Amino acid sequence: MSDTEHDPSRRHALSCMLWAGSAVIWTVSGGIPRGRMLNQAEAATAAGFNFAQISDSHIGFARDPNMDTPGTLQAAIDQVRASPLRPAMILHTGDVSHLSKPSEFDTAEKINASGGLDVHYVPGEHDVLVEEGRGFIERFQKGVKQGAPGGAFYSFDQGGVHFVGLNNVGNLAAGGMGRLGEAQLVWLEKDLKGLAASQPIVVFAHIPLWTVYAEWGWGTEDAVRALTALKRFGSVTVLNGHIHQVMQKVEGHVAFHTARSTAFPQPAPGTAPSAGPMKVEPGRLRAMLGTASVSMVPTGTTLAIIDTPLGA
Repeated sequence: MSDTEHDPSRRHALSCMLWAGSAVIWTVSGGIPRGRMLNQAEAATAAGFNFAQISDSHIGFARDPNMDTPGTLQAAIDQVRASPLRPAMILHTGDVSHLSKPSEFDTAEKINASGGLDVHYVPGEHDVLVEEGRGFIERFQKGVKQGAPGGAFYSFDQGGVHFVGLNNVGNLAAGGMGRLGEAQLVWLEKDLKGLAASQPIVVFAHIPLWTVYAEWGWGTEDAVRALTALKRFGSVTVLNGHIHQVMQKVEGHVAFHTARSTAFPQPAPGTAPSAGPMKVEPGRLRAMLGTASVSMVPTGTTLAIIDTPLGA
C-alpha cells in the first residue's frame, strides 16, 4: 500500500449513477479508482447538505435526436424534486437556451421554477449570442455585482460550502477554448484570499476548467491560474457542463466533474469529425441525458457526486 493510501487527506470520493439505477462510490487513492455499490437510500443518509446540478438544457433546439428539449428539461427537474437526497438548491452550468432568445429563456425559467428550489446560473456560449449576454444576465443573474462580457461571476455561501460561479464563455471564438480573463482571475484570487484552507469549495462554470480535448475547445485556456488559487484548499469540487457527458478527474484535492446535458449527447472526444448533437438509437436518448446530485461527505476530502440518467 502506498503512502498516499495511508493518508486520508489524499483520498477522494466521487460517485456516478449506473443506468441500472444503482450508484458507485469511487474512491481514488494514489490515482487508482476503487468503487463500491451505494443505493439511493444509503446516499440519502450519507450527508446532510445536498444540491443538484443540471446543464445544457438548450431550450429552442428541436431536431434529431431531441425534438422536445422542454420535455426533457422538465423530466430532469421532476427527477431532482423527487430525489431522496432532498437537494437544497440547483446549480445550472450553462446553455440554458440554444439561441439566446427571450422566448427560450421564458420557457427555461418557468420549467426550472417548477422544482420549487433556488437556481443559481452561469452562462454557456449559447446564452450569450445576443448583446454580450444581456438577456441572460438580466433574467438569471440580476443583482449580481461582479460582471464580465457574457455574464457575471459571483460567490455565495450555503450549507458550509463556499460556491463560486465563473464565466468562461465571454468573447468565445467558435469552437475555441474557454477563457476567464484577467479581471475575473483577480476577483477570484481576492474572493478566496480570506478563506481558511479547510473551507470546502465548489466552483461551477460552463466549459471545463481542465483540458478535456483542445481540438474541440473542450477546456479553458487560462484555467491554470484559477486552479493555482484553489490549490491550498483541502476540498475543491469543480462542476462543468458543455461536453454533454460524464467525465471525471482528480488532481490533488481538486475533483473535476462534467455533467450530462438534459437536451442531447455529444460524441466522446476525438471519436467524430467534430463536436455536436449525436444521433442515438430510438428509445436510448434519455439514458444519455441526466442530472447530478452532490453531497457533503463527512469522511471525504471532496464531495460525493451521483449522476442519474433520465431513463434506462
